[in-house]
Amino acid sequence: MSISFRRARFVTSAFELSQLLPDTGSEVAFAGRSNAGKSSAINCLTRQKNLCKTSKTPGRTQLINFFELDSRHRLVDLPGYGFARVSKKLRNHWDRVLSTFLLERQALKGLVIVVDIRRGITDLDQALIDMMGDTLPLHILLTKSDKLPRAAIQKTVASTQAQLIGTRQSVSTLSTLNRQGLEQLEQKCREWFEED
Repeated sequence: MSISFRRARFVTSAFELSQLLPDTGSEVAFAGRSNAGKSSAINCLTRQKNLCKTSKTPGRTQLINFFELDSRHRLVDLPGYGFARVSKKLRNHWDRVLSTFLLERQALKGLVIVVDIRRGITDLDQALIDMMGDTLPLHILLTKSDKLPRAAIQKTVASTQAQLIGTRQSVSTLSTLNRQGLEQLEQKCREWFEED
């Protein structure tokens, strides 16, 4: 059965672990700093402009959002991290919920870490990469690549690849503006779903 990303539809949001969908089927999750372009990347992948709410204001995604592709496959949009205007209590809540989700979720087949190509991997991104270790395949998606000249893109891709240590870690770029790099992202997600 061929997976169609265009068929993605919103199913539910979760704030607490108890609100998560049953831990069955296959999921690919998207994580990243606030404003790295996570929701835009999902919209680009599904070719739907408004599937995920996008905003110029960081910290817009505050829930774990589930999008169903079919009865067995889902995309998951995780809350952005590193947003300063969130209370310490809420930040602690998300640290606990997200780390539990990422480390214990059986349905999770791969994690896309969305990184603004102009910033590169930040300490927070690195902390997430370190936390995941080799427990799950990771893909670093360098977004907003249309903001840099080609030579700078190649340099950033090379330096990002040099930072990755696991055999199950990869990197590619994406411009949601002209969809450059969309094929690689699609291929990576498909690969993870099909491994199941």
